[in-house]
Amino acid sequence: MKKSGNPIQVARRIERLPAYLFGQINHAKTAKRRAGADIIDLGMGNPTDPTPQPVVEKLREAVLDPRNHRYSVSIGVPNLRLEAAKLYQRYWGVKLDPEKEIVACLGSKEGFSHMCLALLGSGDTAIAPAPAFPIHVHSAAMTGANVIRIPIAPDSLYLSKLAEIAKQMTPCPKVAILNYPHNPTTRTVELDFFKEVVRIARRYNIMLLQDLAYGVTVFDDYKAPSILQVRGAKDIAVEFFTLSKGWNMAGWRIGFAAGNKQMLAALSRVKGYYDYGIFQAVQIAAIIAMRTCDDHVAKQAKIYELRRDLLCQQLTRIGWPVKRPKASMFCWVPVPRKFRKMGSMNVALKLLEEANVAVAPGAGFGEEGEGFLRVALVENEQRLAQAVRQWGRATRSWS
Repeated sequence: MKKSGNPIQVARRIERLPAYLFGQINHAKTAKRRAGADIIDLGMGNPTDPTPQPVVEKLREAVLDPRNHRYSVSIGVPNLRLEAAKLYQRYWGVKLDPEKEIVACLGSKEGFSHMCLALLGSGDTAIAPAPAFPIHVHSAAMTGANVIRIPIAPDSLYLSKLAEIAKQMTPCPKVAILNYPHNPTTRTVELDFFKEVVRIARRYNIMLLQDLAYGVTVFDDYKAPSILQVRGAKDIAVEFFTLSKGWNMAGWRIGFAAGNKQMLAALSRVKGYYDYGIFQAVQIAAIIAMRTCDDHVAKQAKIYELRRDLLCQQLTRIGWPVKRPKASMFCWVPVPRKFRKMGSMNVALKLLEEANVAVAPGAGFGEEGEGFLRVALVENEQRLAQAVRQWGRATRSWS
């Protein structure tokens, strides 16, 4: 007898994922490009500047060596982890054991997602920022864990809410997720903030996951702290780092996790079942990136700083004033009050349709992001200026 009904039943964890709000933007962007429109795409933190030439040349050399065509190891080759430890010592004065306190990842996103899988399950609770880069919420949710979101601003409110939740909840939240410099809001903190977070986490036995993806993309003499600089942080924290931004290696998918060795051992165990490691030629090129390209990282940050200055100045001139961020590759742009009733999604769609400028609606990062647009500094200064001119012409006609 033929069975009735749909035989395709996806897992409940997939059903917990909300609709992907950026999908509508991406669909409209693709349609306009197919029609021949010149879209200035400021919607994604996808660097358009080239990877440093020494890194490319090393990859070319390594690809030609057949020894690198075999499976690698999921935690990363020893020299990659050693170079990552040297990078942390150089930038933040943090000493790491490359054998036990560093694990290579396919960018920070993969490592973060698999770490949540290693630490969380049904009945557990994770604390996440609000607003948030989607993976920081949904990696935890897909494990079956409950997620409590805390507004990240002001810092004092975040810290008091974290302490209050930890004190009152039974069982206590198992994991707290951090992301500074913050995506999407570009918010930054000083080391004292991390000291207080670590103090609370140690008191209530909460594990900390800090995403430092924009740790070297900093401006105006600001230096982003690492949570691992805090005494005792390695007892309860893992930090995720990536070469995607500072080295323009987004498509290479290379980064690492550093910190608590028990948490990293759990991540390694999960990764051992899911992958055979990053292509070894990419790992070898990444070693050269971390070893020889500090000057490139500083120059790239300066490029983003100049783009930030131009974009903020030009947006303010057309009536969209925005605060200059100290770090990241974004500007978090408030929607002027007269347009706010439209909602950030509709504002983004209208900018795409009428100005050929793609941006990310704040609502895509949670309800706390409503009223803002995230604008990526990924185009050169001429294209950014052109984007603002088109933006201004389009919005002058809005009621």
